[in-house]
Amino acid sequence: MSVEVMTHPNDSLAALLAPKLAAVNSLISERMASEHAPRIPELTAHLVAAGGKRLRPMLTLASAMMCGYKGPFDIHLAATVEFIHTATLLHDDVVDESTQRRGRPTANLLWDNKSSILVGDYLFSRAFQLMVETGSLQVLDILSNASATIAEGEVLQLTAARDLSTSEEIYMQVVRGKTAALFSASTEVGGIIAGAPQTHCKALYDYGDALGIAFQIVDDLLDVTGDSSVTGKNVGADFRERKLTLPFIKTISKANTEELEFWSRTIAKGAQKDGDLERALDLLSLHGAIDETRQDALHWAKRAQNAILLLPEHDIRDILHSLAIYVVDRIN
Repeated sequence: MSVEVMTHPNDSLAALLAPKLAAVNSLISERMASEHAPRIPELTAHLVAAGGKRLRPMLTLASAMMCGYKGPFDIHLAATVEFIHTATLLHDDVVDESTQRRGRPTANLLWDNKSSILVGDYLFSRAFQLMVETGSLQVLDILSNASATIAEGEVLQLTAARDLSTSEEIYMQVVRGKTAALFSASTEVGGIIAGAPQTHCKALYDYGDALGIAFQIVDDLLDVTGDSSVTGKNVGADFRERKLTLPFIKTISKANTEELEFWSRTIAKGAQKDGDLERALDLLSLHGAIDETRQDALHWAKRAQNAILLLPEHDIRDILHSLAIYVVDRIN
């Protein structure tokens, strides 16, 4: 009996966009170069070598193609969102004192925090140069707003991460800032540059927003349920960094007095010891937080699917529709 091998939606998208992705990668390499500061290409080359699916640039290219764009600036915009994304990763790893990303040592570990921050700033500057070259004030408005929203979300997370009173509402504000803002900008600018109707651009924005939320919720789940050899992150990294992600927020909301004392010691005060991670994971299971969080991810994935179906029929639309659920299936 033969077994049908299903192609993952992101692989289908990458294959369809292969020539454009190659152009994006060439532009990224070109703009990462620095004549006077060799550390910039050294550090950025390390990030590029670490891989990554280029999901956000693909969303921009796919949205523009789906809306019939024939010009050259979808390449610029795809490179722009990748630069913004990479800059935020560099800054995040410094803030979180991370030592591993995508299964490799982080740039701040191999070089230093100062280099990571400054190269991140350089990439942000390159991103703005690229978006200006499109000549679209609307595109500049969307991507500059997204950059500000990302920074705002990161600061909010910094203040809320170790506060046991952090609610799911505040968590959503953080996620909409630090993750969903760039997803929604990535999809929306593809429609804008193509001159798509406002209703289609709004649908693309809604798709990216919901997809980004689902993506981040799944990332939070993978931190406590994933295989580090697959995810490239150590299991329980968020707990060790005292980040109150959605599974922990749900669990703490149901905690009894003794459990609240545990969370206060480990998260609020940071007095962690051997066995605490195992205890934390047991409490997540006890209170059903893993299943509840997965249902939340599915809810947002379905919202993304509903949004993309508002666009005209297109092969890319079908792939993006499938991609929304595939993002959640990473949990499995």
